[in-house]
Amino acid sequence: MLKEFKKFIMRGNMMDLAVGMIIGAAFNAIVTSLVNDIFMPLLAWIVGKPDFSDLFVVLGGDGKTAATLAEAQELGLTTWNYGSFITAIINFLLMAFVVFLIVKGMNKLAESGKKLGKKEEKKAEPTTKVCPFCQSEISIKATRCPHCTSELKK
Repeated sequence: MLKEFKKFIMRGNMMDLAVGMIIGAAFNAIVTSLVNDIFMPLLAWIVGKPDFSDLFVVLGGDGKTAATLAEAQELGLTTWNYGSFITAIINFLLMAFVVFLIVKGMNKLAESGKKLGKKEEKKAEPTTKVCPFCQSEISIKATRCPHCTSELKK
């Protein structure tokens, strides 16, 4: 069983997956930092409120109120935390936008690398043509169609 597990774990796909997950975790840290440390403060400066997660409505509560979400939770009040949802949506949109920009930049970099490194390949000359009489595909060198026996112009 140990040999079978070793064979399974050492397969190429498993190693590719492990490397991908490690790089993905590091990439996640970069994107999260970019969103939290660069874009969110900028958005807070523009909008005027850095964090929406403290926006809530007390449901029921028998007339009790709280100034902050933490205070409401401490009092055991049931709250509808719409601000946390708004913050999650903003974080998602910003992260998606950052990933879009990174992927777009990587694609542009890859395209420019192709342009610098390779000459354009010549297109292969066609080896077949269509018979104008029976519409069958035939050799480009044919002088007579093998299907309908029509004589072809050169």
